[in-house]
Amino acid sequence: MNLQTINIGNRAVGFGKPCYIIAEAGSNHNNDFETAKRLIEAAAQAGADAVKFQAFKAKHHYSKFTPAFSYLLEKKIATSTYDLIKSVEINREWHADLMAYAKACNITFLTSPCDREAIDQLHQLGLPAFKLASFDLPDTTIIRYMAALKKPIILSTGMADYADIERALQVCRLVGNNEIFLLQCTSLYPAPAQLANLKAIKTMQQAFGVPVGYSDHTVGDHIALASVVWGACMIEKHFTLSRQQQGPDHFFAIEPHELKAMIQKIRDIEAAMGDGIKHGPALEEQEMFQKGRRSVHVTRNIKAGQVISADDLCIKRPGLGISPTNLEALVGMVVQHDIPEDHWITWEDVK
Repeated sequence: MNLQTINIGNRAVGFGKPCYIIAEAGSNHNNDFETAKRLIEAAAQAGADAVKFQAFKAKHHYSKFTPAFSYLLEKKIATSTYDLIKSVEINREWHADLMAYAKACNITFLTSPCDREAIDQLHQLGLPAFKLASFDLPDTTIIRYMAALKKPIILSTGMADYADIERALQVCRLVGNNEIFLLQCTSLYPAPAQLANLKAIKTMQQAFGVPVGYSDHTVGDHIALASVVWGACMIEKHFTLSRQQQGPDHFFAIEPHELKAMIQKIRDIEAAMGDGIKHGPALEEQEMFQKGRRSVHVTRNIKAGQVISADDLCIKRPGLGISPTNLEALVGMVVQHDIPEDHWITWEDVK
């Protein structure tokens, strides 16, 4: 079992710690500063640990000749990949103010920087960790540049095989950065449940020896919830103020009230997992233990001095008497006090 924990800001993330929840705002700010602030506010109110945006520029991010993605064509969202990416670029002049606003809302601000300019700016502003998108995992130049700044680095692994992941990890470690998270991910929008492959979370923990989380693109929250049981130390989930808005990431994202409910369910699941040891009745179960379990009772009125026979005894609830495991030992013992029919029998009643 992976025992590593890594600090993101003032929060320890990893084995034995509460799952770190990243509310992925992505490009759902719609190029509007007030909307970006409302996303931060909503994420904080929902109980997320961090809210994350994406910092890219179309000219550095996609070729103008990139074919349109079929899922966006089907949704009639975009016919030109380049034009779409251009339309959802975040204004980098917002970063300082958004980070300050996030701090005021008591939530960590994160961003996936997609070029060196964004990395440099966010580093200077004190971004506590970097996130690398699955699509950028083959680019070891940007991984090296990011990792060299010695901040925790979160690597999404959608579409990646073991060689891709090992190469990215080696690049980080070669520049002295061992504070690495991996995220299991399926790079489809939305992603079908049958491709989630949650068992890969434990596989990657064992194979690479780093904390592993889950970047969820499925509809709803049930797959994200299941990932917690499989050991995810971090969950990234797209959210939006409304799925009715136009844009590439709105239609499969969850809304603020759903994000809040998901986080509460995750905390309930974490509490429910316990320590795996069968302790016997909990303190809170004592009433049930005493009144609901079975014990030995008498089938008729028994007088003091009478010798108990097998026909004098039965087993029923409550459990306030002698355990049924001692039923045979009671036969032949002498009753010390009168016991009314249907009452339980205790060790004080016999000798």
